[in-house]
Amino acid sequence: MTIKNITILGSGIMGHGIAQVSAMAGYKVFLRDIEQKFLDKAMEKIKWSLQKLSEKNKITANEVDTIYSSITPVVDLRAATSNTDLVIEAVPEDFKLKEKVYNELNGMVQDDVIFASNTSTLPITELSKLTTRPQNFIGVHFFNPPQLMKLVEVIPGTQTNPKVVQELTHYVQSLNKHPVICQKDVSGFIVNRIFIPLVHEALFSLDRDRVSMDVIDSAVKFKLDFPMGIFELADYTGLDVVYKASYEMNLRDKNVLLMHPKIKELYDNNQLGQKTGKGFYEYKDNNYERVNLTQEKSSQYDPLSILGVAANNAAWLIENKVCTLEDLNTALKLGMGLKTEIFELVKNLNTSKVINRLREIEMQQGSFYRPNKYLENIK
Repeated sequence: MTIKNITILGSGIMGHGIAQVSAMAGYKVFLRDIEQKFLDKAMEKIKWSLQKLSEKNKITANEVDTIYSSITPVVDLRAATSNTDLVIEAVPEDFKLKEKVYNELNGMVQDDVIFASNTSTLPITELSKLTTRPQNFIGVHFFNPPQLMKLVEVIPGTQTNPKVVQELTHYVQSLNKHPVICQKDVSGFIVNRIFIPLVHEALFSLDRDRVSMDVIDSAVKFKLDFPMGIFELADYTGLDVVYKASYEMNLRDKNVLLMHPKIKELYDNNQLGQKTGKGFYEYKDNNYERVNLTQEKSSQYDPLSILGVAANNAAWLIENKVCTLEDLNTALKLGMGLKTEIFELVKNLNTSKVINRLREIEMQQGSFYRPNKYLENIK
């Protein structure tokens, strides 16, 4: 089949962003939500975004109108899916909510329509069992904001038809995005399997090493070449996102991360980061503020365990053939903004030091920290 018409379910940040990039690539898009007010807000944001692109001469004024008019906002689910080739579900990360959505959809659309979930952590095989078409079900994980981020993880379930993988890969490429195929439906997929455990490990490092958050963040930024510190990145991502991803990943795989109680505490207190004005750091207004991280502060700390946990999970992905080394490096560069490849960072910080630090903590805190044998080959 050839995809021409796309239905996006959910008009939040991810939903309306995916609708916009799909429309810009020439697809006819139906954007569906449960209330008109949500759709009105989403269409306003799409119009604003398109106008910004026009002001920067990325698209013409005529293209603004053409793209905008190719997105149809609709509340009625049957109307939104009556002539679609691909349904992309972008509702909140709540398994029960997704189950409700798929139950409604199952009897409503043709059997050959592809279902794609924009989940960041929920298992694709598990979600596919909520539908009558596991062979036509796939994960397509866009990164926030979809208008700017180039990476899209494409995740087949155990029953996904290879032709569906091919079709979705072509669709992602047509958006001028870079698809990376997650060959196995593992907890956290590729990027979140690296990123989410790092937030918890940064907190454990804070407890163990008795340095300040901004010192740890400065070391992560300047010694590990991250675009920002790990606490800063978590605040930017949203601690609600971090908490829900942590919960779902830990529920399905106890080996992927060690849960630090601080994440749930911040989530329960609605201290979700930049979006609520307070998370790990405090923010004065709605504009994104950079934390004052410096080279001088970074000299006070070596983030050995933080890198070690990241490298362990990266090594696990390679050893278990979830992705190739090349795809791993591409995913971390485009999805997390890493400027230096992860195993190069291990070399830069000194492989022996990283391994020895992991072994020290393993003696105190258990096998989660056991260095992966893959690390021993990094010279």
